[in-house]
Amino acid sequence: MDLTDFSAGAQYIAGRQTQGTGNRPFQVVNPADGSVVQQVTLASTGDVDAAVAAARAALPEWAGATPGARSEALLKLAAVLADAADDLARVETAQTGKPIKLSTEFDVPGTVDNTAFFAGAARNLEGKAAGEYSGDHTSYVRREAIGVIGSISPWNYPLQMAAWKILPAIAAGNTIVLKPAELTPLTSLMFARACTEAGIPDGVVNVVTGAGLGAGEHLVAHPGVAMVSFTGSTPVGKRVAELASATAKRTHLELGGKAPFVVFDDADLEAAVHGAVAGSLINSGQDCTAATRAYVQRPLYDAFVAGVAELFESVRLGDPLNPRTDLGPLVSFTHRDRVAGFVERARGYGAVVAAGGHAPAKGHDGTDLARGAYYRPTLITGVAQDSEVVQGEIFGPVLVVLPFDSDEEGLRLANDTPYGLAASAWTRDIHRSLRATREIAAGCVWVNDHIPIISEMPHGGYKSSGYGKDMSQYSLDEYTQVKHVMYDTTAVVRKDWHRTVFGDR
Repeated sequence: MDLTDFSAGAQYIAGRQTQGTGNRPFQVVNPADGSVVQQVTLASTGDVDAAVAAARAALPEWAGATPGARSEALLKLAAVLADAADDLARVETAQTGKPIKLSTEFDVPGTVDNTAFFAGAARNLEGKAAGEYSGDHTSYVRREAIGVIGSISPWNYPLQMAAWKILPAIAAGNTIVLKPAELTPLTSLMFARACTEAGIPDGVVNVVTGAGLGAGEHLVAHPGVAMVSFTGSTPVGKRVAELASATAKRTHLELGGKAPFVVFDDADLEAAVHGAVAGSLINSGQDCTAATRAYVQRPLYDAFVAGVAELFESVRLGDPLNPRTDLGPLVSFTHRDRVAGFVERARGYGAVVAAGGHAPAKGHDGTDLARGAYYRPTLITGVAQDSEVVQGEIFGPVLVVLPFDSDEEGLRLANDTPYGLAASAWTRDIHRSLRATREIAAGCVWVNDHIPIISEMPHGGYKSSGYGKDMSQYSLDEYTQVKHVMYDTTAVVRKDWHRTVFGDR
């Protein structure tokens, strides 16, 4: 099976790739040069209905399969994905503009590893040990599939986010309908086709490529969907929760972030500078866990700003397919202009742009960057804590740096946003690090690093960054419902407790 053949359409329903019936053509555009990667027809609400019906039809067989059978299918899927690694990386780079070295070394191997992890996790549906907790009964807990999962994934990591949605859901015995972002649907379709090649039954994994206001909202509100999982912005996440509440669906929301990067005065300055550059620029800053707010204790502040500015200027922008390119374009020209708007407004209220702050003309390799949605790595200082660039989610290659004096002030500033997805603390002092990891309100706190994720550990936020976990055993648990089973062990006809309802002792 050629996973890169999209000629049959951008929908994958009941094991078949088909054209959407929405009669709305849509172009998947390479943001590096504005070229059309693929033209697709978006899904109608009827396509969503068909996908949900296929998932419902496949549910009894898949939910009834043994954990071992589901595990074996996922192990085969990991092998199929590994064999298709080069194609997956190339298509991921074409539709997103991310550098090929990021696709090759991060997105694709991370997805293969995640698949292998959930192959193992499928065999580990834990419950409380059986026991006679009442004295007269044996109780145990079953973890069962919830049903059809309706998932919506974002455009920044299309392949990985498809995997994060699909894998724990199907490992737990559910079936799924995934709506990827219409900007970047191609590797999600490849993932679904790989599932079929691995022997996962038709209808277990379905993909509908459509607009959020049409296909997305219809999927979330669909009465045949038992649970909704969404990754995206906080405002849209609130809308998803509102729609899901009408049918009392379980929801899992991984929303926006504004990660603080807290540098204490005993930190390794060079390590912090390098960490800030990597942590703020990964995927052109289009990462909800990216370092966006650096708080640096006063003694290190000036040197930190100078160091980051110098490294920012050395970052190589260019053709994403060039393995030496460090930074690709933003996902679209519209998004590039949105990021630039944050910077221009900051200039208007007195910000100092210490590096970048503009769209470049030429790349390190001579590429004409004006044809693409590129933006220079941008460092901003001289703004207040309540300013837009400190509080708002820019989602681009922009880092804001502010000084602090006491440890208390640094931690207070770190927590002073509505978000709580990720953070990092930089210090050589174990007591400072323990305090920071305890007091920073975020779902992940790194110490002396920023960004690394692993399949065995959970990813998810606090506060307006949502709730629920991706990856890890915790994610598998999200996609199960707990059933208490209780057996009478006495064989007594007239139970003692019956007298509370009728008769006497």
